[in-house]
Amino acid sequence: MAEKSLAYEAYQELAEFYAAGIDHKPHNAYYDRPANISLWPDCQGKRVLDAGCGPGVYCSLLVERGAIVTGVDVSDRMIELAKQRLGTSVDLRVMDLVQPLVEFSDEYFDFINAALCLDYIEDWLSLFSEFRRVLRTNGLVQFSCGHPAFEAEYYQTEKYFEIERVDAIWTGFGKKVKMPSFRRSLQDILMPVISNGFCLENVLEPKPTAEFLKVDPIRYRKLCSRPAFLCIQARKT
Repeated sequence: MAEKSLAYEAYQELAEFYAAGIDHKPHNAYYDRPANISLWPDCQGKRVLDAGCGPGVYCSLLVERGAIVTGVDVSDRMIELAKQRLGTSVDLRVMDLVQPLVEFSDEYFDFINAALCLDYIEDWLSLFSEFRRVLRTNGLVQFSCGHPAFEAEYYQTEKYFEIERVDAIWTGFGKKVKMPSFRRSLQDILMPVISNGFCLENVLEPKPTAEFLKVDPIRYRKLCSRPAFLCIQARKT
């Protein structure tokens, strides 16, 4: 059996707390999610892969927009929680993005949404090769990740130009958990996308919404002066 990906154990431990807080936690609900949604194409009648779907919040929003949604996540506990949230409206599967997406045929999806899940994957070149394979021509892939400038400072790295394994202590979901991830340069974010024949459509360094200001004015001001996340959208040409 293949070894589970980097953050599997952390998300298994955090799953119930994550699901309980995801609709209102400021960095997700009032920062990452509005930014991603602002870039979404028309999803009516389109086949959409929600990669790293967690407890299903993006899946739910995509269904509301008329998409035919498949949600995948490495955490079987997250998938159980997504099924509780979504019922049978979404095809939900336990799947590790570090492995080939063998369950999906070539050119199956019109759009791939991958919000804040790719930081746990070291090899983006292989991942975006698979994304390209399962996307139809002219299809879009969109992802958000840690902003390289923010993370270089946050982790006080002396290895900016390397893909570096790092750890953070998360407390924002009400449970303390050690969360491992991979920090990478801007070059190592963009080049796996470009090298796989995608054309960049949008690059967004998000700003927090007014709702964020109401619940966390200190972090709101920080995010207005320096982004913590980065959103990328690219088209298969």
